[in-house]
Amino acid sequence: MMLQGPPGVGKTMLAQRLPGLLPELTTAEALEVSALHSLAGQELNGELVRRPPFADPHHNATMAAMVGGGSRIPRPGAISLAHRGVLFLDEAPEFAPHVMEALRTPMESGFVNIARSNNIIRYPAQFQLILAANPCPCGMAGTPGSRCRCPSQSIRRYNARLSGPILDRIDIHQRLDSVTRAMARADTSAEPTAQVAERVAEARLRGRRRWQGSGWCRNAEVPGHIARRGLPDDGLSIVEKDILQGQMSARGVDKVARLSWTLADLAGRDDIVADDVMLAMALHHGEWMVAV
Repeated sequence: MMLQGPPGVGKTMLAQRLPGLLPELTTAEALEVSALHSLAGQELNGELVRRPPFADPHHNATMAAMVGGGSRIPRPGAISLAHRGVLFLDEAPEFAPHVMEALRTPMESGFVNIARSNNIIRYPAQFQLILAANPCPCGMAGTPGSRCRCPSQSIRRYNARLSGPILDRIDIHQRLDSVTRAMARADTSAEPTAQVAERVAEARLRGRRRWQGSGWCRNAEVPGHIARRGLPDDGLSIVEKDILQGQMSARGVDKVARLSWTLADLAGRDDIVADDVMLAMALHHGEWMVAV
């Protein structure tokens, strides 16, 4: 997911809440995550890591800090320390381009390979990536009531720091807007984290039952050609329109299909309907607006 909005709108707060929505790790997952954290030299106090981890490296992180490295036995980097959890990159355009590009293969494969002269170390890196960015260097572009001081060339250069291949690997693009006075006064009766976490756990269980026996546990793990089979005919026609107009890549179709399955699971349905596909496409294209 990519969160874009002006400073102080709540991008970091939302990212920090995400691990609380995820179910606890299974015993096998906890062993795997704990082993990685132990290899990185973190103290576990004789206990397994049971909660999904949260890694948030600073934007000046080096390649070794992000993907792993070291002189003898390479230590796991931030992407492996976020395995089975969340990797949050605040101020994503400020990360060095070569560090960001190093995420491309792990985002697809779920592993990172660190080559040495005599061997190759392979660490798991199945993480949920959350990117946060301002709309421009000053952060005020497109914000009602604010004036952006950045030249147009500076804005284009700032946004171009995240390459097309990286952005194409993002499932959800979310624009966040500041709250208005009326919204601040309104009683939104927001759901607590624990209540949302219960719904997420139920959706995870529904997906696990669906893919039981296939070797996959979550919708994100399902190959694209399998996920696309669940799209209804009216949903397929919506997707095909975007493909013909050049607004979506083949990878984007796979992401919309997986998102549609997840939306169906959250709604308690066993099958995808056209509304799921439309909402998934709106989330993928960044057309779903949120005020925080």
